[in-house]
Amino acid sequence: MEKDTIEQIQESEALLCKAMLASDIDVLDQLLSPELIFTNHLGMVLGKNDDLGAHQSGLLHILNISVDEQQIKLQKDTAVVFVKMNILGTYDGNPANGSFRFTRVWQKTTGNHWQVIAAHSSLMED
Repeated sequence: MEKDTIEQIQESEALLCKAMLASDIDVLDQLLSPELIFTNHLGMVLGKNDDLGAHQSGLLHILNISVDEQQIKLQKDTAVVFVKMNILGTYDGNPANGSFRFTRVWQKTTGNHWQVIAAHSSLMED
């Protein structure tokens, strides 16, 4: 059971990265909880609509994501993912590149789906 859950979270994480790269609003909408709270590397607290809006408007454009490390910790119907990734992209037309650490909390919803309910990112110094 634990192995299956870890595989589901790994697949969800990969789908999230793919959706971020494509700014696929429909997939992002499915993966992000309506109650999402995301604290970005600038200390701003954002919700689901903020995240979707940045992709939909073109404000955020991600060109490449590479995952360097990933750890998954399971707790009942919750999974906490610790990931280090390199991101190449732009925000409001300005370069937004760097190495980031993300902590994402995935929660199992009705229908056995997983959604991100909380996330935090930190920019790593080179």
